Amino acid sequence: MVTSMVRPSEKAIRFLDENFRRQPELAEVAAAVGLSDYHFQRLFRRWAGVSPKRFLQFLTAEYARGLLRDSWTVLDAAYEAGLSGPGRLRDLLVSVDGLTPGEARRQGAGVTIHHGVHSSPFGDCLVAATERGVCALTFLDEAGVPSALAGVAARWPSATLVESPEATRPLAERIFAERTAGPVRLHLDGTNFQIRVWEALLRIPGGSVVTYEQIANSLGSPRAVRAVGTAVGRNPIAYAIPCHRVIRKTGAFGEYRWGAARKRAILGWEAARSAG
Repeated sequence: MVTSMVRPSEKAIRFLDENFRRQPELAEVAAAVGLSDYHFQRLFRRWAGVSPKRFLQFLTAEYARGLLRDSWTVLDAAYEAGLSGPGRLRDLLVSVDGLTPGEARRQGAGVTIHHGVHSSPFGDCLVAATERGVCALTFLDEAGVPSALAGVAARWPSATLVESPEATRPLAERIFAERTAGPVRLHLDGTNFQIRVWEALLRIPGGSVVTYEQIANSLGSPRAVRAVGTAVGRNPIAYAIPCHRVIRKTGAFGEYRWGAARKRAILGWEAARSAG
């Protein structure tokens, strides 16, 4: 049985975000989420991949102050050159297979989509896949599996959905593996522009962030910032297509379809992995 650990982790991330200038001790953070020191430390390490102390260090010093304030030139150069950074995803080979116009018109008719719920470092998620690749990855919220499945069905209304966690488990393991675990194919339903944006997201180095304006410029469409934002918001595959690495020009983190706390957790985790 898969159990969700999102709520206490969300509380912890929010607490750390609001109090990082004080560098709170473990006991204070644990008390804020209603857990013992030992249980909180264990849960947080399992959920985020690093200790609360290490996460706090990178979230405040390395990421917030360094990345957002001082590194724009370096990030611009790396992104424009299409370089792969030192993050964990540098070794995750992702290939994109978009629907043809004819396939899009058929809305998934004749396609079987296997789906299953799996644990991840950032909470439980629903993974869905056709025979050509992963077509959806959704972190579960309070609405649970029915809401996530409804999202898949809305994108593929004529497809046959089959609960089959044994089929999707290897895909989830590859996506969230700590080390390279084989290539991942994505089967995407989107406009040509949306797919170009999603492919651009795959080029953002792990542990880094870019703005909507930078993505638009990289696509040769500097005036398409709003369209880029829409495409980012409609990304159907969380984490593997790293829309969490896009922030506002002001440096604000902005919205995230699967929760602002989760976005901060993923970015802090990636920053820690990149520096480590």
